Amino acid sequence: MFSTDHIHPMVVHFPIALIFAGYLAEIIFLFFKKEPLLKEFHFWLVTVGSLSAFAAYFSGAFLTGTVPPEATLIHNRHELFAELTVFAALVNAALMIYLKLERKEETNLKWLSFALNTFTVTLLLLTAHFGGVLVYEYLVK
Repeated sequence: MFSTDHIHPMVVHFPIALIFAGYLAEIIFLFFKKEPLLKEFHFWLVTVGSLSAFAAYFSGAFLTGTVPPEATLIHNRHELFAELTVFAALVNAALMIYLKLERKEETNLKWLSFALNTFTVTLLLLTAHFGGVLVYEYLVK
């Protein structure tokens, strides 16, 4: 039977994959190959990934079950890093949209976006780590 507790585990993989793939496309574009398609992939993957991060956060905050008392510290860390990840991802997506609309993608502001993207990916990995600890060590569903 379907339960709302299952929505977060189903949704959470999208922002991880999309943001990380967008970050890889950005690295390849900036440092290895100036392929315009990579820049477009980066833009769309990170933008859609940021929106899906927003959805993943809210599914985790409002549609998951209870956490056992011994997992409270890990859950609090997971939630804090999730909030920071969503904020950083949305700020970066807003910056990327601004740069695209103003046709400033090739200015030095691209390095600010790259720094924000690096920060977002770091936060994303920390969020995923603590989520994995909740699932695999404390059996939180």
